[in-house]
Amino acid sequence: MNGVRREIEELRRVVEEAKLGGGVEAIGRQHSSGKLTARERLELLFDDGKYTEFDMLVTHRATEFGMSEKKAYGDGVVTAFGRVSGRNVVGIAQDFTFMGGSVGEMHAAKIVKAMQFALSVGVPVVFLNDSGGARIQEGVDSLKGYGEIFHMNVTASGSIPQIAVIMGPCAGGAVYSPALMDFIIMVSKTSYMFITGPRVVKVAIGEEVTEYELGGAEVQASRSGVAHFVAGDDREAIEIVKRLLSYLPSNSLELPPRVETGDDPYREEPYLDNVIPEDTAKPYNMYEIILRIVDRDTFLEVQKDFAKNAIVGFARLDGYTVCVVANNPLYYMGSLDIDSSDKIARFVRFCDSFNIPIVTFVDVPGFVPGTFQEHRGIIRHGAKIIYAYAEATVPKLTVIVRKAYGGAYIALGSKHLGADFVMAWPTAEIAVMGPEAAAEIVWRKELQAIKNENERTELLKKLAEEYRRRLTTPYYAASRGYIDAVIEPSQTRKTLVEALHLFITKREIRARPPKKHGLIPL
Repeated sequence: MNGVRREIEELRRVVEEAKLGGGVEAIGRQHSSGKLTARERLELLFDDGKYTEFDMLVTHRATEFGMSEKKAYGDGVVTAFGRVSGRNVVGIAQDFTFMGGSVGEMHAAKIVKAMQFALSVGVPVVFLNDSGGARIQEGVDSLKGYGEIFHMNVTASGSIPQIAVIMGPCAGGAVYSPALMDFIIMVSKTSYMFITGPRVVKVAIGEEVTEYELGGAEVQASRSGVAHFVAGDDREAIEIVKRLLSYLPSNSLELPPRVETGDDPYREEPYLDNVIPEDTAKPYNMYEIILRIVDRDTFLEVQKDFAKNAIVGFARLDGYTVCVVANNPLYYMGSLDIDSSDKIARFVRFCDSFNIPIVTFVDVPGFVPGTFQEHRGIIRHGAKIIYAYAEATVPKLTVIVRKAYGGAYIALGSKHLGADFVMAWPTAEIAVMGPEAAAEIVWRKELQAIKNENERTELLKKLAEEYRRRLTTPYYAASRGYIDAVIEPSQTRKTLVEALHLFITKREIRARPPKKHGLIPL
């Protein structure tokens, strides 16, 4: 038989129509606004642009408000699976060309099915968001759809990696699906997220604000901490997704992939021997320490513009994925506040969920003092770090580089919360509080007896130095077994690598009481 069968010709026609989504004109508008289409985005995500689409021919079944005449194959969302760097991934891409990518009953059903596919086989899901929100014409069916998506997000949480990319509008109830996922990437100038838009804000409180001032990428990345990464355009956003996935296992039952980086695992860094200033009040750049210790060119910082007094991110040590947590003395002297506590606790819990060892670099003088922090719940937020570290069962390696005072010392991967291997540099200071403050308490009566202010100040300096010498040195903590090793800073990389090699096969042996789940101090 020559030629193509009529049925196959019809199938090809339907497929081509489906690929147009909302039509040629709508695709043109998408491009003119600086955005790619749903399928163009998926082509960038998957290896060689190849993927298998499913539910391509789904359409909505609404009839109210003229909906029976307004249909398009796919119903405003593309669902597919394929490979990213050789590993299986499920992709979801909302199609703004049809009804602004609005979420109706069938649109939501496609998303839920895609997430069920990902969860059932244990692969990551990448959700490319570009939607005007709930499809008002479908009423409560739209809300039902959102609820089912949220339920799947929660079900999948901690089981498979979930990455949301905001590539257009994301408002109202739509923001909660990304918020329930593990990482949010926003595209600058074309995306925004908020619960209530500018019109509602103006009516409710009289404040005039634009979409981007209210919830643009830069705002959500630096002020609220909602966004973990900001990309310049759709292409850069997809590249961030690919790099992020390269550090992660496909699911919670697997270990992260090990990658040969070509960096000598036993490389020494003499520069680190003098990186800490002799003046303990002088700041320095913690990034210089991190970048010299981890495998070269492997550090991927997360939430870099939010709560800058803390640094978190992924890196590799001898090719193994590790999570890096560190204080940043350039901001608040590295002290912990509400935002940095949330940032660290959430990151530690993610890493524990997906079997990624945690390496902590400590230089923390304490928690930020004052009424602003206390009245907004620094106690509750600081407790999140303690909970996260104590709960984590992955290998936990800690390096105390300088200050480690009080409750902040305990919170940041101390031996007392279950750290596996704690090392300290000779510059470390481990104490209940700083030597000056401690001396004022320990020798209060002696200091009060001196009336001359200059003499009192001079004596306080001497007493503080005595306290520092007697109780804050790493050798005192090491004598108690709280520090496993005091090392030369230049030897940190190889010591961490050796500890990682030992503890990478760690299995928790402590008994845990039977319970449904603990109650993190949210």
